[in-house]
Amino acid sequence: MRNAPPLVRALTDPATTDGFAPDDWTALLSIARAERLIGSLAVRLAGRGLPAPVMEALEAARVQTAFDHVQARWEVELTRRLLAPLGIRPILLKGSAFVVGNLTAGEGRAVGDLDILLPADQLNTAEAALLVSGYEWAKDDPYTQSYYRRWMHELPPLIHADRGTMIDVHHTILPLTARPTPVAAALVADAVDIGSGLAMLSPADMIVHAACHLIADGDLAGGLRNLWDIDRLVRDFSAQADFWPKLAERSALHQMREPLARALRLTHRLYETPIDRRLAGPDRASDALFVRRLLSRDVWGRQTNAGTRLAFYIRSHWMRMPPLMLARHLWIKARGVPASE
Repeated sequence: MRNAPPLVRALTDPATTDGFAPDDWTALLSIARAERLIGSLAVRLAGRGLPAPVMEALEAARVQTAFDHVQARWEVELTRRLLAPLGIRPILLKGSAFVVGNLTAGEGRAVGDLDILLPADQLNTAEAALLVSGYEWAKDDPYTQSYYRRWMHELPPLIHADRGTMIDVHHTILPLTARPTPVAAALVADAVDIGSGLAMLSPADMIVHAACHLIADGDLAGGLRNLWDIDRLVRDFSAQADFWPKLAERSALHQMREPLARALRLTHRLYETPIDRRLAGPDRASDALFVRRLLSRDVWGRQTNAGTRLAFYIRSHWMRMPPLMLARHLWIKARGVPASE
C-alpha cells in the first residue's frame, strides 16, 4: 500500500478494506490519523468485522471524537452565553457548525478551534468581551497584531488562559488582500438560525466557504479532510430543491466560481461525490497536481512530494496578497523579528 488512495477508497467504499493484511491496516490508520480523518474512518467502518487491534484503534478514535464534540459544544455554549447579552449572535463555521448543526459532515469529524463569523461592526464589542472573559492573544507581537487587523479576514487568534482553547473570530472568509472578495454582509444576512441564539451559514454559503478554505486560502495541507467535508455537505444538501442553482448563484456572488468548480471536480474524482457537471466544468490537466498534493503521504502518514508541497505553499501566499506585500511579509517572517507598523 502506498500513499493515501486506500484511505480515500475506505471512506468512499468501506468494503475495499476487506482482506487487508496487517501492514495495510497499519498504513491506513497512520494516514487517517495524519489527515485527521481517523474519527470519520471509524464511523465509516463501524459494524464491520475488523481485526481486534483495528477495532481497538478505531474505538479509541470514536471515544476521542465524542470527547472533542462535547468540548466543542461546551465552548460554543460558553461563547453564546458571553455574547448573547451583548446582542451578538455567533455564526458557527467549520467543525463546530457541522457538530452543533447535526450535519453528516460532523460525524466523526475532529474539531479543534472554535471559528465564528460576526458582522464587522460587532468585532470590537466581541473582542473586548472575550478578553475580559479570560482569552488572551496567542500572538501579541506588533507585526502580527497589525497584519491581522489590517489585512486578514479574522482577528488575531485568541487562546483561553485557563482552558487552553482557541477561538478565531472572522468578519469574512478570505483575507482582505486576496483577489476574490466574498460578500460578508450576504454571508451574515443569509445565515441559518439553529436555535439558542446561534446560527450557521446557509447550505450554499457553507459549501462555498469549504471550497474557499480548501482551494483559495491554503496550501492544501490536510486537504483530504476539507474535501471530505465538501463531499458530506453536498450529499446532505443536494436533495434540496434548487440547491445547484443556488450554489451557482452564491459562488458567483462571492467571486468563488473557479475554486468551487475545482473543489467539486476533486471531490467527485476522489470521493465519487454526485455533482452538477455544469457547475464543476470539464476536468483540467492542473487537477492532477491538486490530487498529487492531496495524496502526498507515505505508509507511515508522513508527507511526501516535497517539491509539490513547496509549490502549493508558495501558491497559497501568492493568492493571499500582492507580490510586493508578499515579499515584505516573507522577509519579516524569515527574519523572525517583529516589526512595528
